[in-house]
Amino acid sequence: MAHIVIVGAGIGGMPAAYEIRELLGKEHRVTVVNATDYFQFVPSNPWIAVGWREREQITLPIAPYLQRKGIDFIAKPVTAIDAAANRLTLGGDQALDYDYLVITTGPKLSFSEVPGAGPASAGGGGFTHSICSVDHAQEFFADYQKFLENPGPVVIGAMPGASCFGPAYEFAFILDTDLRKRKLRNKVPITYVTSEPYIGHLGLGGVGDSKSMLESEMRNRDMKWITNAKTTKVEDGKLFVTQLDDLGNVYKEHEVGFKLSMMLPAFKGVDAVAAVPNLCNPRGFVLIDEFQRSKAYQNIFSAGVCVAIPPVEVTPVATGTPKTGYMIESMVGAIAHNIAADLAGKPATSKGTWNAICLADMGDTGAAFVALPQIPPRNVNWFKKGKWVHLAKIGFEKYFMRKIRNGNSEPVYEKYVLKALGIVRLTEKSKP
Repeated sequence: MAHIVIVGAGIGGMPAAYEIRELLGKEHRVTVVNATDYFQFVPSNPWIAVGWREREQITLPIAPYLQRKGIDFIAKPVTAIDAAANRLTLGGDQALDYDYLVITTGPKLSFSEVPGAGPASAGGGGFTHSICSVDHAQEFFADYQKFLENPGPVVIGAMPGASCFGPAYEFAFILDTDLRKRKLRNKVPITYVTSEPYIGHLGLGGVGDSKSMLESEMRNRDMKWITNAKTTKVEDGKLFVTQLDDLGNVYKEHEVGFKLSMMLPAFKGVDAVAAVPNLCNPRGFVLIDEFQRSKAYQNIFSAGVCVAIPPVEVTPVATGTPKTGYMIESMVGAIAHNIAADLAGKPATSKGTWNAICLADMGDTGAAFVALPQIPPRNVNWFKKGKWVHLAKIGFEKYFMRKIRNGNSEPVYEKYVLKALGIVRLTEKSKP
């Protein structure tokens, strides 16, 4: 009997648990470990931040749904990993041994890299908000309600080293839409500040017409922007930005005033994972091979935001590569099949396609892109905008929450609809 432990119960960890449980015989034990006892659908956080969703609509208790599938659950943080001994330390004192370890922790939010940035509740300086967790989104909404009584300038964007730009764009447009509905937009100048070299770069070198389409959308909504922005510090109501030119030289210094701000931080690997010798790169992201397996430990696998992927290109200000939802699910599928193959005495052959499908809400419209694969060069490079994307994003939220409740990582209709569009998770499956 093998014991497979999955650390992290987010968009990667929950599907990983379900798929591994489905592929392996009941003689094998599967355990999920997570710092909180609830699952949160992170893509809906921008809606939480403006009051378009309640917490209960995008969170679920983890234990009942995993137990229904015969999966154990422990709601404790992992404080140490002894990879040589195949052992985790939980909550400071509880030991948990494993035969295979799957790391899907997501990132550590590195607010400290910019003095003054980030929610005080998350160890930040308290002068900017985040929407990276449901708690952070609720904190923004609390301040937003006060802000509406006496509105002023807003700054939204992404810090140097950030790698997840889609939610920043989403939030800027969603906030704009909400203010227009309240007939307060005329009182709120919005400035978008990003480390990207141009609007629509997205950490991907652009996708299709993303540059022109997103620039056009921002102009139509009367938003100003600063790109190649190296935010150096934040004070109460002031964002200090060094803007670089395309050669990396200082172009202009900005002092951007605001009354309310949401800036996505750079990511790092979580402490317990980053501390494992030879497991991670200098920023704490797990180094993996083509089979999602650690390069240093053959029984450790990883998927999602916590894996190391180099930037798609050199940019004047550090800009990371995002890991989108379907890309993460393809990583998870490869892990499940490769663990099953290893247990059957077969070599790992399954590789995630790393295809990307992204639906970005803009409040009353939206933008969608398909990148096959996500990392260029690509076979498909497609970016479109329309009201249908807004509706599709709402549908996807409900669909994914239902998928987590039902414990099905890839329903048959999802598999075959996407396959008909030429979008698949794995390049090759090993048969356990």
